[in-house]
Amino acid sequence: MLKKLFLIVLAFTAVSFASAQPKNADKIVAILGENIILNSDVDGQYAQYLAQGAKDNGDLKCQILESLLSQKMLQNQAKVDSLEISEQQVEDELNRRVKYFISQIGSQDKLEQFIGKSILEFKDELREDVRAVIMAQNMQQEITRKITVTPNEIKKFYEEIPRDSLPFFNKEVQVGVITKKPKISAKAKQEAKDKLEALRVRVANGEDFATLAILYSQDGSAKSGGELGFVGRGELVKAFEAVAFKLRPGELSAVVETEFGFHIVQLIERRGEQVNVRHILIKVNYDYADMLAAKHELDSVYNLISTNQMTFADAAMKFSDDESTKHSGGMMLNPQDGSTKIPTDQLDPSIFFQIDNMKVGDVSMPTAYKTQAGEQAYRLVKFIAKTEPHKANLTDDYIKIQQAALTSKQNKEVEKWFSKKRTQTYIRINEEFSSCEKLQPWINESAKRAK
Repeated sequence: MLKKLFLIVLAFTAVSFASAQPKNADKIVAILGENIILNSDVDGQYAQYLAQGAKDNGDLKCQILESLLSQKMLQNQAKVDSLEISEQQVEDELNRRVKYFISQIGSQDKLEQFIGKSILEFKDELREDVRAVIMAQNMQQEITRKITVTPNEIKKFYEEIPRDSLPFFNKEVQVGVITKKPKISAKAKQEAKDKLEALRVRVANGEDFATLAILYSQDGSAKSGGELGFVGRGELVKAFEAVAFKLRPGELSAVVETEFGFHIVQLIERRGEQVNVRHILIKVNYDYADMLAAKHELDSVYNLISTNQMTFADAAMKFSDDESTKHSGGMMLNPQDGSTKIPTDQLDPSIFFQIDNMKVGDVSMPTAYKTQAGEQAYRLVKFIAKTEPHKANLTDDYIKIQQAALTSKQNKEVEKWFSKKRTQTYIRINEEFSSCEKLQPWINESAKRAK
């Protein structure tokens, strides 16, 4: 715990270092066009890298300065090209960062106490830096937008990798699923809604919302009185969000339905485009008959597949209730690269243990499980293929090698762009960085300008 707290302290030191440094005493370490890079900019990122566990082999600050120079050059070009950055992009990235810090320190209140300012003030402090980073990223994407690789280029890229440098991949599998959720009866929905309506009346009559949430809510937030903490637009399911952002402080919503069940919502506080609400969730209970009907329906699908009347892929597209897989013929996708090959250590544990007792090509009987939303459902699982641990090769790893070849070609295009821009831009780098190997292309251009 002590080590974790130390890392959090370092991270916040990095975030606030530049703003805390007296600008009149800060040293300029580099000039690029009309932009300056300060010593505090380098030191701030240096502290952040150390907080993330990076090791300094003597050139970490050189790498940081090179990154800052590249970022400034990309930002300059983005402004010249009038590349648009939406406020939503900036807000989403700010929210992502704040959520990370909250997850590390424990709660929003602890975070605000730790940094000595509100979340809104903290985000405002970070906003322009985040906007600059996104602008640079978007400019780099624009430079490489039209880059593609041909099959010959992929083959050549692979053949140029030394055999002893080929990456090693662990066991991977390809798995298909067909999901069937029980149809919710009108009676079950009405019972859940009536239960929540009764709780709503109790709150309206003066009972404490938080206490009732602790006692009755079926959401994970129940233990904190139903409070969710500050969230921005796009972070909640649509129906819930639409209600939350219309409420006034203290106001109680009508019953609202989402894919999780039924809710009542109360606004605690709103800060700009963020709200802090508490809610009570009542989930719809499936009748045994509803679950049995879903299983029987999937039994029929299994029979169609096992008697070769329909392929697994066609059955998934026609019958599956899983929107994330049905349009790919039931194939589960690797979230890292979008391929259908999933490392076994990244596979849903319940599916891993299920296919562990299956042969390639087998389709399971309907099995009960819980969806990510906590719903009861049944699914068929097909063990489509497996790849044993191996060194990278074009047969088993074509998509991975294709992506690596594309990235390599994009990096070369970006470096070509930088080489050209360096000749057209005024660059000056402080002498203390003159021995940095990574900075030599920038230093050489700086030396030419000085002559």
